[in-house]
Amino acid sequence: MRIVMIGTGYVGLVSGACFSDFGHDVTCVDKDPAKIDALLAGEIPIFEPGLDELVARNVREGRLHFTLDLADAVPSADAVFIAVGTPSRRGDGHADLRYVYAAAREFAEYLSPGTVVVTKSTVPVGTGDEVERIIREARPDHEWSVASNPEFLREGAAIEDFKHPDRIIIGCNDQHAEDVLEEIYRPLFINRSPLLKMARRGAELTKYAANAFLATKISFINEVADLCEKVGANVQDVARGIGLDNRIGAKFLHAGPGYGGSCFPKDTLALLKTGQDYDANLRIVEAVVTANDNRKRGMGRKVIHAMGGDTYGKNVALLGLTFKPNTDDMRDSPALAIVQTLQDAGANVRAYDPEGMEHAAKMMEGVTFCKDAYEAMDGADAVVIVTEWDAFRALDLARTKDLLNDLILVDLRNVYDRAEVERHGFKYVAVGC
Repeated sequence: MRIVMIGTGYVGLVSGACFSDFGHDVTCVDKDPAKIDALLAGEIPIFEPGLDELVARNVREGRLHFTLDLADAVPSADAVFIAVGTPSRRGDGHADLRYVYAAAREFAEYLSPGTVVVTKSTVPVGTGDEVERIIREARPDHEWSVASNPEFLREGAAIEDFKHPDRIIIGCNDQHAEDVLEEIYRPLFINRSPLLKMARRGAELTKYAANAFLATKISFINEVADLCEKVGANVQDVARGIGLDNRIGAKFLHAGPGYGGSCFPKDTLALLKTGQDYDANLRIVEAVVTANDNRKRGMGRKVIHAMGGDTYGKNVALLGLTFKPNTDDMRDSPALAIVQTLQDAGANVRAYDPEGMEHAAKMMEGVTFCKDAYEAMDGADAVVIVTEWDAFRALDLARTKDLLNDLILVDLRNVYDRAEVERHGFKYVAVGC
């Protein structure tokens, strides 16, 4: 199949590369000349394990292409995927759909009869209807289809998720769109990946509902962790005890500093706004959003409390800045609120992250960025693990002890064993235990 991917961001680039690896002919289109030039030179603009090799292989074998030219790419396409950003709109929290609609207007004039337009971007209910209206206004003379095919990719494991998905959801309002999408995803049927067919609006809503539910699990276990600290229980025991129930499941029951990233914060907010637009109260989702926002600054206060309540002029070493490991994504990372809280209390922040410091430097003022974890801890009055990178799971505690002014380890990801850390003389503060 001939596929055009509009947008070379995280979703577009990963999806385009994986589709080409299935054997499809894929052309990724972007409006940014610098980004296209970089991709043509073999430079990958995002950090995702294995993506550079995947892109290079399929470019070399002639199945993956990059261009600025819609007029050259779109007319021969069997399917055109829209994979542009849908950030939260400043001021009201609605998903900002201007890039989706702009893309539809720009490629509409080049569509050929029978092409299927597919929204891969995360979009609110009814977006496909508007995309269809925009294209029909521009091309009333041709028959084509608009479908929804939401992505469910975890940053850091996106290629594995794409090639071995829990499910593939296609939202179509006509048989032709179903047939084309089935053919595109046919290579995955060998892996017995379930293909779920539904109406377009159902597919649009499923993406938001899935992310909101996972965010709810995170906020729930974080609140249970707070209760565990009050009553003397261990949240890891509680999480395992409830996670072994098949009706609940163990995933997303890891207490920590709150969720961040490119999906959960904006998608829960967008779902709330959709509920308001349709006069449907989503009180649970509203509570999740509020709880998570409070959680992030609360983790900064947790560090301050661990340091005796006075951090003015003291040095705090933060290990990990990205919202999760194996990505360079800083969007809505808990580290942002933690740093701000510490700085508001007069602390000096020294930080290290294996991949996220370039982005962090644009978002954090007054932070000293270090070359490794040990440089960050040199002369610090406390060390805080914010992101559970593998590099932080086995720190040399003897060396760490020699570097710190005060032996305080605040583990916001519960990666260490309390007895082992305390055996080295540290004050160990974890989450919910």
